Amino acid sequence: MNRTDAEKIINEYLKPIFGFALKRCKNIQDAEDLSQEIILRAYRALIIKDDISDVSNVSKFIWTVAHNALSNYYRDSAKSLVGVSIDEVADLIADPYSESDISERTESVRRLQSEIAYLSKLQRKIIIAYYFENRKQADIASELKIPLGTVKWHLFEAKKELKRGMDTMRKTSELKFNPIKFHSFGINGSVGTKSPQDLFCGLLSQNICYCILRQAKTISEIADDLGVSPVYVESEAELLEEYGLLKKQKDKYIINFIITEPTAELLTMQDNMYKRAAKLFANDLYDELISSKILDDPDIICAQTDGQITMTSPDRADTNFILWSLIPFIAAQSDEKKNNTISFEEVATIRPDGGHNIVHASVIPDNISLPSDYVYMKNFCGPMWNANNGYILWQLNTEWSDREPITARYSEDALRVISDFISEEGATPFSMDEYAWLSEKGYVKTCGNDHGFKASWQPVILGSKDIRNRLIEIGAKIKEKHEDELNSLKMPYEEALLKTLPEHLKRTKEYELQFLFGSDGWFLLHCIKTLQNNGKLKNPTNGQRKILSTVIACT
Repeated sequence: MNRTDAEKIINEYLKPIFGFALKRCKNIQDAEDLSQEIILRAYRALIIKDDISDVSNVSKFIWTVAHNALSNYYRDSAKSLVGVSIDEVADLIADPYSESDISERTESVRRLQSEIAYLSKLQRKIIIAYYFENRKQADIASELKIPLGTVKWHLFEAKKELKRGMDTMRKTSELKFNPIKFHSFGINGSVGTKSPQDLFCGLLSQNICYCILRQAKTISEIADDLGVSPVYVESEAELLEEYGLLKKQKDKYIINFIITEPTAELLTMQDNMYKRAAKLFANDLYDELISSKILDDPDIICAQTDGQITMTSPDRADTNFILWSLIPFIAAQSDEKKNNTISFEEVATIRPDGGHNIVHASVIPDNISLPSDYVYMKNFCGPMWNANNGYILWQLNTEWSDREPITARYSEDALRVISDFISEEGATPFSMDEYAWLSEKGYVKTCGNDHGFKASWQPVILGSKDIRNRLIEIGAKIKEKHEDELNSLKMPYEEALLKTLPEHLKRTKEYELQFLFGSDGWFLLHCIKTLQNNGKLKNPTNGQRKILSTVIACT
């Protein structure tokens, strides 16, 4: 039966059902509860029944439901919870301090007020409007744009939930007194206008996500875990769901991004894997770039970056600086798998701020003990990759570079840089203000004035598709040469890492593991550290730090 017909039948029987209950119950409050119970059961049953064809069948059905409900009422004569009877619940909501001896009711009132927060948003609105604001049920229905019968049903259900909640010993979770804090954030993909730091700005949002890492939970269950009011959890969860960081499964939430909880053993295993892989790849790559003389190719363009330029200064930067850019660039671009089985689109989330990405966070114990030679770096970010009109701007931020921290504006700024580069390449000059902005960011250096002006682009520039492809092919051949060794290094770590993740997040991580010895930032960092430790790569000069590890390339 459709809802309209069911509601029409129920409305016809509202008064007869209440009269039936009033004659058989001990008081008017019980009669009201019983009548609403009958109405609710009848309505639900009518929705799913298709075999009621005439008025006599309807009447027989309604009164059968009524007598069954009455039988339950007689069997369930003990209707009190934690010293508060079923009839007192409504009285407590409407007038919590009506008794002369307030102290006797204080605990019940406190519990009741706490339990109201555990109701659904709609039920809270109805309870507050009806009991606290003394509004008529019809007015509430009109304002909320729902049927009057629905308001009555929610009032009845809310009282049941309140009574159930007041008789519940809410559990104690460690998160109530020992909340976690995310150690780091990351994004794989385009950022959008909101960074993870914006969305996880407080401990509440972080702990909401953490407590539903492995199991979907309701708002009330999350609130119990965290020891806070469900009202705050509800609004925070709605925002996190809006940005795709949580998924809703019926009335429960579960996270939709990767939270890792690495142990000292797993981090040490990861570090050793990257060190061995970087020694295989980075040393061969360095030696091949030097011995092949490919760095002398005129399509690899790099201006002087150490100190101020002059009108007659040389345009070629030193080889060490060029390698700081090309080694991580080649390592990232020559990914070890040519035919990836999982695509980015399959696992990434499109977010309302324009981002399209995979979000990461990590939770690491404060007392974790790692080896003294463990490779770690603060302020590490990358690789960052932005494309526009046949060019890309590629960058890596490390502790050796002297650049401002990455913000949500980075992509916008990167596209602006590429646009300026293309304009100048096409002999379309831009304003002095634009040169000043590029100079401040480190992308160009300038000298002279309107009568004699020179601007030099500071990144390593790959001026043709051919030179870009040749460099990437060098990296690909080295990875192919060491393919068996790299796979043997990767397999035990991949298995150990995936075991730490819940099932619903494993495929997303499997996508990223396809690039473990490619665009993975930790691998690039280990490649640089390997070449530094064996003296092949020298520290950059102070004048080179602002534009270190930056490439502009044809695509």
